This record gives sequence, C-alpha cells and structure tokens, in this order.
Amino acid sequence: MNTSFSQTELKDFLNEKVELYNRPDFIQSDPIRIPKQFTRKEDIEISAFLISTLAWGNRTAIIKSGQRLLEIMNFRPYEYVMDYEEQRHSFVHRTFNHDDLNAFFVSLQRIYRQGGLEAAFAPHTEIPGIQGRIISFRNTFTQEPFPDRTQKHLANPLKGSSAKRINMFLRWMVRKDESGVDFGIWNSIPMSELHLPLDVHTGNVARKLGILTRTQNDWKSVTEIQEQLVQLDPEDPCKYDFALFGLGVFEGVK
Repeated sequence: MNTSFSQTELKDFLNEKVELYNRPDFIQSDPIRIPKQFTRKEDIEISAFLISTLAWGNRTAIIKSGQRLLEIMNFRPYEYVMDYEEQRHSFVHRTFNHDDLNAFFVSLQRIYRQGGLEAAFAPHTEIPGIQGRIISFRNTFTQEPFPDRTQKHLANPLKGSSAKRINMFLRWMVRKDESGVDFGIWNSIPMSELHLPLDVHTGNVARKLGILTRTQNDWKSVTEIQEQLVQLDPEDPCKYDFALFGLGVFEGVK
C-alpha cells in the first residue's frame, strides 16, 4: 500500500475503500448484525448498546454472545428491560458476567423511564462535543447503586480511554447514508461530531497512512485522527471507519 499520499490522493483512496466496505455485505461478519434483527427504535438501541459493550475479542464469539443475550431477552429487548426484575443470569462474555448484565438491565430500565438512550447522551457537562456526551451518558448510566466492578465496562475518556465501543455504538445510531449498514435513527447528534471507534486495526492503518502519530490507542489519538478526518469530510468523518477497518481486517494492512 502506498503511504506517500497527497491530501487529495488520501481522500480519494479512503473514499474508494469506504465504497468497498460500507455495504450490506459488511453486516454478516460484524456485531451490527445483532440489532439488525429489529425494526423498533428501542429494540435496536438496547440490543446495539449491549452488543457494542461486548465488542472486544473475536468477532464470531461476540456475535455468539449477542445471540445469547437476545435469547435471554426473549427477542423482545424493550419489553424485557421495562419489565425487568433483578435476577442472576447464566451469562459470561470474557470479563462481562451475570452481575454486570444485571446492572446493565437495571440502568437501562431507569434510562428508559427517564426518556431513553438517545436522551441520555444529551450533554450536561462543560465538555463540548462527543466527549462531553459520552461523559454525560456515563455519569447517568452509572448512578448508584451501579456496582463498582461493572464501571470498567463503560469507557471514560477523562481517564484516557479511546471509548471505542461507545463510539461504535454512536456511529450505528447516528450515521445516515444510503448503504444500509448504520441505522441513522438518532437526530439529536450531528454526524460531524462522531469520532472514530479506534482499535488496534484502525490505529495501525492510521499510522501507516500518516494520520496518526501517537503510539497509544487512547482518547488523545482519537482526537488526533479526528482532526485529520474532518479535513477529508467535515460532515461525515466517521465514514472512514469502514476504510481503515477494512484495510486492517480484510486486507491485512498492519
């Protein structure tokens, strides 16, 4: 892969990769296939939020865990959450266990009684943009009696986390285009605010292309990449997630 691109060449190259990977074929091997089984807004949101929370490690295992979650919720996420009474589930995905799942169901019930997941991302801190939204949401979601051990499953950009999984969830909910991959069912967050779901693959490709200089995959790296991507498309910078991810996962660029 040529890494000596001019700005125009880089934009053209990445746009080509977006076209290649931002298509329905992408869905089958991606965790987004879990919420794609629903049409109601609340069912999509809940299943998407839960599967994005589990989205680290092998994608086949992630999808398998997602299907198990749907079984637990009787394939009716919204009704299940609203009728939920605390209980112990036989569920484990890596370090996410039955206690964590119970805490998530309890918080989701409270969130929906207060207005829903989309409303919970309304900023109520002095921090602007998507970082402020994520922090506001985290503060709302982890209100007591949220257990201390479960805190680790919700990223905190203030502590340097890249917030990969929450950024991925937000991409799913907010991005609107003609490809049919992302849902685009939230109107309260502009696409221009969305940040890259930075992981090992997108980070490595970004460094290869010269749009990331930091060696860590942290929030500072997310903002560094954002500064580059908004120059390529100020209205929809997060679409380049498809390009960087596709180059890393499907084309093996390291």
